[in-house]
Amino acid sequence: MAEAKIYELNNGAMQVHVSNFGCTITSLFVPDKDGKLADVVLGFDTLEPYLKGAAPYFGCIVGRVANRIKAGKFTLNGVEYSLPLNKPPNSLHGGHKGYDKVIWDVVGHKQGDNPSITFKYKSWDGEEGYPGDVSLTATYTLTGKTTLRLDMEAVPETKATPINLAQHTYWNLAGHNSGKILDHTIQIYANHLTPVDQHTIPTGEIMPVKGTPFDFTAENKIGSRIHEVGMGYDHNYVLDCGDEKSGLKHAAKLKDPSSLRTLNLWTNAPGMQFYTANYVDGITGKGGAVYNKHAAACLETQGFPNAINQPNFPSVVVQPGQKYQHSMLFEFSIE
Repeated sequence: MAEAKIYELNNGAMQVHVSNFGCTITSLFVPDKDGKLADVVLGFDTLEPYLKGAAPYFGCIVGRVANRIKAGKFTLNGVEYSLPLNKPPNSLHGGHKGYDKVIWDVVGHKQGDNPSITFKYKSWDGEEGYPGDVSLTATYTLTGKTTLRLDMEAVPETKATPINLAQHTYWNLAGHNSGKILDHTIQIYANHLTPVDQHTIPTGEIMPVKGTPFDFTAENKIGSRIHEVGMGYDHNYVLDCGDEKSGLKHAAKLKDPSSLRTLNLWTNAPGMQFYTANYVDGITGKGGAVYNKHAAACLETQGFPNAINQPNFPSVVVQPGQKYQHSMLFEFSIE
C-alpha cells in the first residue's frame, strides 16, 4: 500500500500543503492586510492524527456521497442499497471509511508559477455499500497568486451510482489558532435553503431565507443570529443568485474583519453546506492550538443532502461512462 505523505504547492505568494490521504488540505498560508502569512485551515501538524481518525473531516474530500443519506438506504434501478449508519440514524460522508480515509495515488505533481497536484482513486463495487466501480481524480492547482482551484471528476464504470463529492476544509481567516469565527462576515449567494428534520435530513422543502436567521443574501456577521439556530449553522443553501465566472457561480464570500483576509468561493455545484464547526469540542491541533465549537466555517459545495431519496432535488445519479465534474475556486484577497 502506498504511504501517506504531505505535498507542497507554493507559488511564492501562497503555500498549500495537501496529503494523498483523503486529498486533505493540511495547511494553507495566505497574506493579511500587512502581507503577513497565516495558516487559515484547521488541522494537525503530522499525518498520524488523520490516520487515527481524530479529524472531524478536516480539509479532506468526502464521498462517494457527501452529507447525509436518510437511514443509510436508497433504491436505484430496482435494487435497494444499505449503507453504514456512521452518524446514526443516517449515513454520513460516504460511511465508515469514505474517500477521506483512503490513500489516493499521486499521478501528477508540477511546480512553477501554477503548481498543481493530481490524485487518483479507484473506488470498487460495494465499497461502503455503494454500487459499481468508479474512477476518481482530484486536482488542486494554484491558478493565480492567491487563488486555489479544485477540479474533481468521477466516472462510473459498471453501474449507475450516486456521486456527490465535497471539499471539507474548516476555514478561519484570522488564522487556524485564533478562536471563534463569530466575528467573520459571510455573504451566501442563496435565496433558499433546504430545511431539515430533527435528524438533519432535508424535509424536501425548498424554503426562502428572507426574514429568517438563515438569510445571508447581504453580508452579515456569522455570530449575529447564530443563537437562533440551535447549535449553529449546518444547512444546505440553494445557490441561486450568484454571478458567474468562467462557468462557476459565486457561492459565498467569507471575510475576517481583523486581518481583512477575504475568501470568495465559486463552484458549479447546486448547493453549499454552511457549517460552523458545531461539534468541534477541544481538539488539539497544529502547534498545540485547541479547537472548540465555532472555531471555523466549512463551505462545502455539493449536491443536496439525501438527494438520492428526494425526487424534487437535482439528481446525484451518474450513469456508467458519464462524467461527474465538480469544480471549486477559492479566491483570497484583502478587502
